Amino acid sequence: MTKYQIQATAFVLVSFMLGCNEFIVVGIISDISSSLQVSVATVGYLITIFAIVYAISTPLITVLTNRFNRYRTFMVLMLVFLIGNTLTGFATSFPVLVAARLITAVVAGTIESLCIAISSVIAPRNKRAILISWLAAGFSIASVIGVPIGTAISTHFGWQDAFHVISLLSLVTCIILGLVLPRDLKQPVSGIKDQLVLLTDRRIYLGAALILFTAATSYAYYTYVRPLITTTLGFNTSMLNWLLMIIGIVSIISNRLSGTLAEHHGLQHLPKFYLVDIVLLCLFPLAMLNAWSGYGLLLLLTLLVLIGGSPIQIHFLDVAEADYPQAIALASALNAIFFNVGISLGSATASGVLQMAGLTSLGWGATVFAVISLGLAVWLNRTNARQAHRRATKVSE
Repeated sequence: MTKYQIQATAFVLVSFMLGCNEFIVVGIISDISSSLQVSVATVGYLITIFAIVYAISTPLITVLTNRFNRYRTFMVLMLVFLIGNTLTGFATSFPVLVAARLITAVVAGTIESLCIAISSVIAPRNKRAILISWLAAGFSIASVIGVPIGTAISTHFGWQDAFHVISLLSLVTCIILGLVLPRDLKQPVSGIKDQLVLLTDRRIYLGAALILFTAATSYAYYTYVRPLITTTLGFNTSMLNWLLMIIGIVSIISNRLSGTLAEHHGLQHLPKFYLVDIVLLCLFPLAMLNAWSGYGLLLLLTLLVLIGGSPIQIHFLDVAEADYPQAIALASALNAIFFNVGISLGSATASGVLQMAGLTSLGWGATVFAVISLGLAVWLNRTNARQAHRRATKVSE
């Protein structure tokens, strides 16, 4: 393997680790509920809390650490993450679990943004979109391998042991990163104000809103995917891991399609995908009446709902490189920040709908978010077209 391939593999391993930590709660939500004697809906809010802290802390830490050496910053944040995840594995009460999850939430977003920022430097230009899609795929691989294995460990041994395995993986990842990452990367040094100006660009805040409502669309139903599969669709727990694994495989395919889409003017095609999402979500209550039609619908939604991830991330980087080069690190963090705001909104909506109307009604909240996403995608494309026209006019003059 070339040096770049080793570095790229290490970054995918980081995203896999982060994905295991963040998403494993979805797979073991019932076990945590039983062990700590709190309701499933309360444990669902643990996902919301994680996402809120993630979204608030990521821009703050990313901006404040921009003037420090990226290698050292990255390694320190990885160490903090390791401590937080290890504490999660030793939690014996819900408040301690919340505190431990907050520690990992504080640093996880900046770790992810530094992965993207460093990748955009070390990757050849023609491979950047594919690498970014693989970083996203790392989270999906966590769903395919990490979450089902974590769920199996939780079922047979205990949910705390699932986090102990993640801690071991984190330790190994830290060692690999320490060996393969470049120590002295070129990076623009800028003040907080110089970086935050990025957020005043309409192309940026429309893209951020699009990420937010896309994530909300997904988590308005995915937060409770385990009870959907077992309670609503009636599959037994012995099939659960296999069904979650298939969902994860479809998610990996979605990430790879997202990377391909990013290489072919992906933003312009997104409205069509959101239209399909809306139709599928409207069919949600009907599809859930049958085990296989309901599960098939979950697979289609997994394939299509988040397919815009790589095109929007490349959009952020392209805008920053062209007009705000001092804010590349912040641009790298935007996808993660607003995706987790969207997770918070979507999971909170899911918890509310669950308490008021039940599992089969989860699709309605997601439908509202998908309609908003469609409008934002159309608006963003029109804004980009106007910007391109203005630049072409200036060049011709």
